[in-house]
Amino acid sequence: MGAQTETSRSLINRIYGAFSDGIHFAAPVSSLRTNEVELVRGVLRMLQGFSSSSLFWDDTGKSFRAKSGMFVNHLSQTSLHSILNQFIYAASCLQLVHNVINKVETSKKILPPTLKAFVSSASAWLKKLRDVALKEEMKMSNGDNGITPTLLGLANSISSLCSGADYLLQIVQGAIPEVYFECSDYVPAADLAVHVLDFLYMKLDDVSLVQGGEEEAYQMVLHMYLGSLLPYIEGLDSWLFEGTLDDPFDEMFFYGNRAITVDEAEFWEKSYLLRLLQHDKLEGGIKGKEQSIRNSQACPLFIKDLAKSIVSAGKSLQLMRHVPVTSLGGTGKGSGCEIESIKSFNDGMDYSQTMAGLTLSEVFLVSLTGLIGHGDHVCTYFCQDDWWESEILSSFPSYVNKKRVEHGDHENQPALAYSEKIWYKFLVDTLLQKRIVGHINASDFTDTELQSEDAGGLDKSPLLSSYTQNPVITVCQAVLQKNKASWKALNLSRNFCLPPLNDKALRDAVFGSEIIQSFGAEGTNYAFGFQFGESEYLRTQDQIELLEMLFPYPTILPSFQDDLPVSELLPFQKNSSLSSRVLHWVQNVEPRSTPLPMVIMQECLTVYVKNQVDYIGRHILLKLMNDWRLMDELAVLRAIYLLGSGDLLQHFLTVIFNKLDKGETWDDDFELNTILQESIRNAADSVLLSAPDLLEVSIIKNHGPDNEQPNMATIVSTPRKGLVNSFGIDGLDMLNFTYKVPWPLELIANTEALKKYNQVMRFLLKVKRAKFVLDKARRWMWKGRGSVTGLSKHHWLVEQKLLHFVDAFHQYVMDRVYHSAWRELCDSMAAARSLDEVIEVHEAYLLSIQRQCFVVPDKLWALIASRINSILSLALDFYSIQQTLSSSAAISAIKARCEMEVDRIEKQFDDCIAFLLRVLSFKLNVGHFPHLADLVTRINYNYFYMSPNGNLMTAPSSESITSRGGKAFVGRTD
Repeated sequence: MGAQTETSRSLINRIYGAFSDGIHFAAPVSSLRTNEVELVRGVLRMLQGFSSSSLFWDDTGKSFRAKSGMFVNHLSQTSLHSILNQFIYAASCLQLVHNVINKVETSKKILPPTLKAFVSSASAWLKKLRDVALKEEMKMSNGDNGITPTLLGLANSISSLCSGADYLLQIVQGAIPEVYFECSDYVPAADLAVHVLDFLYMKLDDVSLVQGGEEEAYQMVLHMYLGSLLPYIEGLDSWLFEGTLDDPFDEMFFYGNRAITVDEAEFWEKSYLLRLLQHDKLEGGIKGKEQSIRNSQACPLFIKDLAKSIVSAGKSLQLMRHVPVTSLGGTGKGSGCEIESIKSFNDGMDYSQTMAGLTLSEVFLVSLTGLIGHGDHVCTYFCQDDWWESEILSSFPSYVNKKRVEHGDHENQPALAYSEKIWYKFLVDTLLQKRIVGHINASDFTDTELQSEDAGGLDKSPLLSSYTQNPVITVCQAVLQKNKASWKALNLSRNFCLPPLNDKALRDAVFGSEIIQSFGAEGTNYAFGFQFGESEYLRTQDQIELLEMLFPYPTILPSFQDDLPVSELLPFQKNSSLSSRVLHWVQNVEPRSTPLPMVIMQECLTVYVKNQVDYIGRHILLKLMNDWRLMDELAVLRAIYLLGSGDLLQHFLTVIFNKLDKGETWDDDFELNTILQESIRNAADSVLLSAPDLLEVSIIKNHGPDNEQPNMATIVSTPRKGLVNSFGIDGLDMLNFTYKVPWPLELIANTEALKKYNQVMRFLLKVKRAKFVLDKARRWMWKGRGSVTGLSKHHWLVEQKLLHFVDAFHQYVMDRVYHSAWRELCDSMAAARSLDEVIEVHEAYLLSIQRQCFVVPDKLWALIASRINSILSLALDFYSIQQTLSSSAAISAIKARCEMEVDRIEKQFDDCIAFLLRVLSFKLNVGHFPHLADLVTRINYNYFYMSPNGNLMTAPSSESITSRGGKAFVGRTD
C-alpha cells in the first residue's frame, strides 16, 4: 500500500509538474477562509458604516476594501468579488456622503440655513438607507426560519439600497460645491442657497418623468428639495405677511439698505435692492440657458419671475404701517366697501389674516401633500375669499367626532369623504394645535376635566393655554393626561409661599389673645403677606399667576423615546410641527403622482405668493387713491406745471414777461417768490393748494450751455430791441418751480419727476410767451390799421403765419398734453395693481408729455425742438420790430431795416415749417409717432404749406405774397 501511495503521489506530482515547472501548488491559508454567513454579516455592517475583519474602510482610496486573499469554499474569487463589489460601492457611497455631511457640520464656517437644511435632509436619507441594512441584520440575528442568508439573496433584498446610495452621493456632491470647502474662497450665503435650490429643482425635473422602479429617486429628491426650501419660504413668509426682512445670514434674493429709512423720499427706490450673484466658481447646478443667471440676480428659479413683486409687496406693508391712518370722510372718493376694507386692513394685518392662520410654509406643505398624495388642488380652498365659510371647516365637527370614536368617548357621526385624506388630517391637526378654529373649543379634543379647578385648582389649564409655548408640556402631554391626580402636587405655584407656622401660643404671649382675635389669624400665614396690607397681597398674587404661566409644571421631565424627532412635537417659532411630520410622510410614503417641480411650485407656493402680493397691492392702491389722495396731488402738479390753471400763475407770468420786455432784473429769489405767492392768493384756483408756500420758484444759478439760447442772426440794434432780446426765448429756462409733494406721495412724484415736469413747463412757458408777445404786437398793428399799405399787408401776413403756428401748437399742447395724456393716465391708474405699477404709469405719463413737448433726450426730437424754438424766437423778433415801428421816433432808415428783418423772419419761418412738415410727415407715413398727426393737421391747415401728396408749396414771390396775404388777412380779422 505504501508503494502504491508513493507511486500515485509521484504520478500526481508529475502531472502537476507539467504545468508548474516543478513548483508545488500552495494551499490557501486557512485563516483567510470565511463562510458566507459571516460575509453577509460583514456586508451589512459595512453598509451601516462599520469596518470588520474582512471589509474595512481605506482612507487613502476613500472607499471600502475587501481583505486580500479572502475566499469562500463554494465560490470562485471572480464570483465572490463580482458580488462583493456592488456592496462595496454602495457602502463607499454612503460613507462618502457621511464624510461630506460630517465635514460640513464640523466646519468652522457659519452654516447658512438652506445648506443646513439640505445637510439635515441628506442625513435623514443616509439614516434611512442604512436602516435598511440594520433591519436585515436584525432579521438575520433573530431569524428562526432555518433559511441561511446568502450574498445573492442579500443583493436581491437590498437592491434599492444600492441604487439609492449611488444617487444620494450624486445629489450631495452636486448640491454642495467643492469651492465651499476651500479655505481661501468665501461663498456668499445667497449664492450657495441659489446653487443648492436650483440644483435640486433641476434634478427633480429630470426624475419627474420616472420609469418603473425609479420612484424612490423622485421621492429622495423631492424630500431633500422640500427640506432645503423651507428656510427660504420662512424668509418669504416674514416679508410678505409681516413686512420684516428676517435674513440674518443674507440668503434672500434682496437685501436692505440700512441707511434709508421708511420716511425718506428714496425709500421705494433704494431701501431694498435685488442681490446679485457674486461667486463665479459654482458649477454643476447651472446648465444651458440657466447659465446666464450667474451674473444676474441671486434668486432661485422657482421665484425669479416674482422677485420684483415680492420686494414691492413687503415695502408696501412697511409703508402702510408707517403712515398714520387719516380720516376718509372728506375724500369723496371710493365706495363704502373700499373704506371698510382699508379699516379692517389697518386694524392689524398679520400672517393669519389671509392664510387662515397658517404660515406660508404650512400652507405649502398641506397643498403639496394633497397634490402628490391624492392629486387634489388644495389651493382652490385656500384662495377662496370666504375660506372660513367653506365646506372644509364645516366638516371639522365630523372629524372631531371621529377622533372621539377612536378614543371611545362618543358615538360616531358620518364624516365627509375628503376627511379621510392625509392632507386634510394634517390641516385639521395644525389648526387645532394652534387653537385658531373659532367654533371648535379645546374641549373637543381634551376632557373638560382639564379645565376644572378640581384637576389642579387652575382657572385656565396651562395644558390648553400655553403648551405651544412650553416644549416640556408639549412632549409630556400624554403623561399629564394619564396622571391628572398629580397636577396639584406638580404645580409649583401652589407652593409659592411658605407653609403656615403653628405659633398661636407664641403670638398670644407677645401680642395678647384679644389683639390676635381682632386680626382673625390663628398663626403666621405667609400666603397673606404677614398682614402688611392689600398691595402686598395683590403683588404676591400677580407673582403667583406669572409663575403659573411660565413654569406650570417645572419638575416634570419628558421620558426618553428612541427615534422620536423632536421637531414633530415642538413647534419652531410661529410654525407648528407640521413641517417635520410632512417631511417624514414624504420620505416614507410612495407618492401617487410625480408632478414636475414647476407644477409643484405653481400649485403649492407661487399661487399663494401671488395672492398675497395682489392682496397687498389692492390695499396700497386703496390708500393711495383714498387716504393719500394721489390723483388730487397729480391734478395739482398738472395745473401747475402744465399751466392747466387759468389764473393760478397768470399774474406771476405777466409780471415776468413785462420785466423781460423792459429789461429789468428778475434774479432775486425772494422777489420772485413774493410775486408768486401774491399770484396764488389772488387766483380763483388758489384752493388747489392747501398753502401758498407749497409752491416755490428759484433761479438756476449755473445755467448750462445746453439750455442757452441759440445764436440767432443779429437784428437792428435799438434800445428797446436790445432789452427785449436780452434773454431770448430761452430766458425763462432759468426758472425752476418746486412743489412740496406730501409724503408718501413723493415716492411717486419724486425729485426726478419734478425735474421732468419743469422741463415740460419751461417749454410751455416759451409757447405762452410767444403767444403773449404776438397778441401784444397785434394790438399795436391794429391801432395803425387806418393807413394800410403793401408793406403793412406783408407784416400782417407774417404775423398771421406766426400767430397761426403758435395758436395751433398751443391748442395741440392743450389737447394732447393737458387733456388726452391725463385721460390715459387716469385709465392706466385704474388698471394698476401695485405701487410699482403706479410708479411705472406715472413715468410713462411723464415720458408721453415730454415726447409731445419735444423735450426728451433724443437727437431727432432735439432737432425738431430746435426748429420750434427758432419759430418761437422769430415771434420775439417780430414783436421787437413792431415795438420799434410803433415808436413815434422811428425814422425811415430804421423802418427800411425793419422791413428787411421781416423778410428774413418770413424766410426763416418758411424754412422751419418746411423742415417740420417734411420730417413729421415722413415719420407719420412710416407709422411712427401717430400722436403727431394732430399737430401736422393743425399746422398745415387747408394744406396751406404741403399738398395731400406731400409736396411742399412753391415759395411765393413778393407780389403774390401781397395778394395771398390779403386773403389771409381777410380770413382773420378778429
